[in-house]
Amino acid sequence: MDARLPAHLEVSGLLRAVEAAGGFATVLARGERDAGTILVVCCENGRNARLFERMPHPDGDRQWTLVKAQEADNPKDFSAYLDRRRRQDSDSWIIELDIADGERFIGLRSEKD
Repeated sequence: MDARLPAHLEVSGLLRAVEAAGGFATVLARGERDAGTILVVCCENGRNARLFERMPHPDGDRQWTLVKAQEADNPKDFSAYLDRRRRQDSDSWIIELDIADGERFIGLRSEKD
């Protein structure tokens, strides 16, 4: 039995948590309501974007994993990557969390810890 929270509820919770903490959060792409993959972009003041996705690990668990980081000298590459991912999987959600240490909202410790 899969105890996974429906995607739209998880997305809503993340958005509300970030906003309650004083940050900005938005849906960049809306995915399949219940089972869509969730991609999370963490940034601060629109810079230093990092893309996280839950990936399967050898122990069978699915853990948030950094899959792409924005390069300072080529920021358009990050946007192009998001566009490609969206075209590859139209059921996926892409949300942006613009707040310091955004990784904490998906259960990851920031590099500052």
